[in-house]
Amino acid sequence: MSASVTVPPTAASPGGAPKAAKRPSGRRAPKGIRKSEGIAGWLFTAPMLIILGLFLVVPVLMALWVSFSDWSGRGSPFASSVNFVGLDNYDELLAGGGLAERDFGVALRNNAWYVLLVVPIQTALSLFLAVLVNRQVLKGRGFFRTAFYFPSVTSSVAITVLWLFLFGASGAVNKVLSWFGVNGPNWFQDPSGVVHNLLATVGITQGPEWMTGNTTLGVSWWDWWAGPSVAMSAFVLMAVFTTSGTFMLLFIAALQNLGGDVQEAAMIDGANGWQRFWRVTLPQLRPTLFTVLTLGLIGTWQVFDQIYTGTQGGPGKTTVTPAYLSYTSAFESQDWGRGAAIAFVLFVIIVVLTIIQRIVLRDRPVSKRRMRAYSIASSQTANKEGRA
Repeated sequence: MSASVTVPPTAASPGGAPKAAKRPSGRRAPKGIRKSEGIAGWLFTAPMLIILGLFLVVPVLMALWVSFSDWSGRGSPFASSVNFVGLDNYDELLAGGGLAERDFGVALRNNAWYVLLVVPIQTALSLFLAVLVNRQVLKGRGFFRTAFYFPSVTSSVAITVLWLFLFGASGAVNKVLSWFGVNGPNWFQDPSGVVHNLLATVGITQGPEWMTGNTTLGVSWWDWWAGPSVAMSAFVLMAVFTTSGTFMLLFIAALQNLGGDVQEAAMIDGANGWQRFWRVTLPQLRPTLFTVLTLGLIGTWQVFDQIYTGTQGGPGKTTVTPAYLSYTSAFESQDWGRGAAIAFVLFVIIVVLTIIQRIVLRDRPVSKRRMRAYSIASSQTANKEGRA
């Protein structure tokens, strides 16, 4: 006995065939939902946007105006007595030919060597510590993570004062060096460049004429290649000591999110530990590596508090940085236009270097030749294992 099913009547098409019931479009309703969600999102974020606008965007725009004016720091920068000077402040820094240009060139030279040393060393050290602490066979991993991270949460002023004692003429560092027969320098009183000191050991004390006779930003090319001063070298060590722990945590988080299937495939293909790290682990850490390098680049170009607490630019202006020079130009010399101009030149340098870094570390598609070579190598490995 078959059950009868009642089919509801449907509208017939002109050809006599039953016409399917028309479904609602469904496009306008989600659009209304998205619109209401967008309004709600703007309402929730409005307080924070207003706060950022008042305390971040507006001051930045005011500082940009100050960099194009002759404001003396008194009264409003928008008063009628403040004159618009155009690019005069920037021209004085970059092509003025006077003391302002030379001071800015010296500050850039000092900071460039600082960045060139700190960023690679702290990145490599933090990655090494992360791989070391992330190993399952290591006992007491929590203790080592805390110990390595602790300098990062300590006050930079306190660390700088400690560094002044450690690297003093009779400090602990020179005491340890004396055990190995090395007469340590008076670190924070030595303005000589490290590269020039190394060249002096092989008898090179004067650069060629094409280096000593040409200048950039008021500094000769020979002085550009002087290297960081002995005093700045102590700050390099301090930066590596205090920042590696923070970046170590970023690398640890990235390592713990990596899947083990790729590692197992590489082990089956016969890759050793270094090959697995260089060819498998490191490429997967590319986003974290970009984050660490970017944060390190920004932090090293903005170094200020260590210089202010430690040497205040001495000895011989070999520890002056653009951030500290901007402070002294504005707050001590009362040349607020020049101080703001230094800050924005520094901002442009950071943005340009970050873009270059992004281009270098971007994801690249694997070429067909490399894919074919990898397939051939994998098949050969599989055949060898099959014969065995």
